[in-house]
This record gives sequence, structure tokens and C-alpha cells, in this order.
Amino acid sequence: MPPISRIGILTGGGDAPGLNAVIRAVVKSACNAGIECLGIEDSFDGLLEPDRSRPLTPRDVRGIMRLGGTILGTLNTGNPFSSSVETSEGTRSYSERCVEMFHKMGLGALVTIGGDGTLAIAHQFSERGIPLVGVPKTIDRDLAGTDYTLGFDTALRNITQILERSRTPAGSHGWVQIVEVMGRHAGHLALWSGVAGQAHIILIPELPFRYNRIFHLLRDRMGEPGLIEGKPRYAVVVVAEGARAEDGDTITLDDRQDAFGHARLGGIGDVLATRIANETPYESRAVLLGHPQRGGPPSAIDRIMGLLFGARAAEAVAAGDFGKLVSARGIAPACELSLVDISAVSGKIQTVDVARHYDTERYHLKGIGM
Repeated sequence: MPPISRIGILTGGGDAPGLNAVIRAVVKSACNAGIECLGIEDSFDGLLEPDRSRPLTPRDVRGIMRLGGTILGTLNTGNPFSSSVETSEGTRSYSERCVEMFHKMGLGALVTIGGDGTLAIAHQFSERGIPLVGVPKTIDRDLAGTDYTLGFDTALRNITQILERSRTPAGSHGWVQIVEVMGRHAGHLALWSGVAGQAHIILIPELPFRYNRIFHLLRDRMGEPGLIEGKPRYAVVVVAEGARAEDGDTITLDDRQDAFGHARLGGIGDVLATRIANETPYESRAVLLGHPQRGGPPSAIDRIMGLLFGARAAEAVAAGDFGKLVSARGIAPACELSLVDISAVSGKIQTVDVARHYDTERYHLKGIGM
């Protein structure tokens, strides 16, 4: 295979803090190796027309590491392998058009930064002959094959701050404050933000809950409303969007599904607040954090991990080591980076190890005193 002279960089799926750090590291590392970089705009859509990309030089990525989001734009809708598109040349198969334009643009490889959906698409393009290297990104930290995914630490920081601030109104009014966070199948965000923010109850998808047990825990903490019993007046509950009761289904926002067949989750916080208000003597409020939990400038960890991920991806491109995902093993940022086959992790998720962290009989976290 001839040496790579030009590569494309794209970000796919939901935005996450640290993406710009990856872009910066890839560009600087690749340019140092004599490889030209092209920024592909709006995920794989940027491969549909030649005017949806732009050259990236070290000057172009100066100062972007501290910025949230992505300078290239991103999309989390549409599946290139199940749709067609209108192009300047008429109606075309989305995936075939991407492959064609990849070659017309003179690209030798792609660096694809994304979560499970984006990497699944990347794997399919890899099978169709596009050399690529993946970088793991998702605030849910649920990708298989890596101990860290970009954006997790910043989202953890943001949620923890909200949990801390929730104590003020909850304590003043004497109610149960419920904070619903992201986490479709994996409860890493809810678990660790709940620990850091000292939530009194943490609900995750991996461990279906019982309403009566929650009501009991609230009564044990708060006692009878209005009585001075030396008990706190309030409680804070953090719940992952994919959490569900043992005798219930996962709560969805509507009946629609995305391009990958995923339901739009959300609303478990409101359901829980209503049950608490109707079946206990306590007032309850729910807040759905939504996308702001992954907003704002990236944390120091995500900036460093973005640089490390990007530099390792550029090294893999220069070495011609394609069809791989950059993997982090250990505690970020002092972790070891390696490459794993995308085919081995595509379609797989990493959930919370309930047996390791939870005492399922007492509804307590092991070794943390909760």
C-alpha cells in the first residue's frame, strides 16, 4: 500500500466535550508526518458533496482544544446503509456515494470519532474498503473495548454540579428532587455522578428498581413531613433515562425510533416524581437534564484524553494500521493506549458491573458507605 498523503477527519453522533482536542491532535500529528488533513463536515454527510469539507492545518486548529462541541459539526440521524440521497448527480445510494467521493477527494484514510452508532457505520465502510481508524466518544462510557470514552468526565462534572445545586431548592421546600440523566443501556453517568454529588438514591438500567423500596428509603431518610425529628427535609435522586421498574417497561418520549431502531428514551424522572407525590407524603420535582449535560468547555481529563486519542489515531494512520479503534486501558489520563479491531467491539456495549458495585439486597453501593 502506498504511503498515505491525505486523510479525512469526521465527528459523528451526538457532540461531546473533547472532540476538538482530538481534531487538533490528529491534524498536528499528521501534518508533522507529512500527511494533509481534510475536515469532513456534518459526519458522513460531508462525503456526499466535495464542498462539504475543508483543509485543516495546524493554524486552523489553534486554540480549539478548550472549546466544547466540534468545529466540524455532527449528526446523529440517518444510516448511510439504509437510505438514498439527492446529490448534484441525482438520486444515489448514500453509502455508495460516500465511498465514491472518498476516492474522488483523494483520501487515503478516515479518522472517525464517534460512539456506538458512528463506529458501527465506520465498521461497515471499513468492510467496503475504506481504510479508517476510530476514536471512542460518548458521555455514556458504554463502548466495549475501552475503559474510557471521550466526554464522560466533563458530563460527570456537569451532572455533579446540578446535583449539588439541587439541594438548595429541595432543602428549602422540603421535597424530593429527581434528576434524570442520559444512559440508555448503561448507568455509568448516573452511578458516578450520584456518588460524587451525594445523591441519596441512584437508579440505573442494569438494576431494575422497586417503587416500594424507594418509598421506604425516602421515609427512612425524611420521616414525617413538617416534624422536627432530626431528619433531613429533602432527598436527591439521580436516575438514568434507561432505568425501569421491575414490573414496568422502559419509558420513552414517543413512539418514534431513530435510524438504528432505538426508541427515544426519557420521562422516567417525571413518572417517578408522580408516583412519589401520589403514594408518599412528600412533594417531588423532576428535571430532565438533556443535552446541556454534555455542553460547555471540556474538562482537563477530556482535553488530555482527546490529545492522546488523536495522536494515537494519527500514528495508526501513518503505520497503515486500519480497521482499528483506539482503546484506553486504565484510569484516565494515566492510561495505556492500544488498538483493537473495530469488528470485535462493533455492536457491543459495556454496562455497569452490578455484582462488583452493588449490594442488591440492601440497595447500597459496596465500599462507599451508600
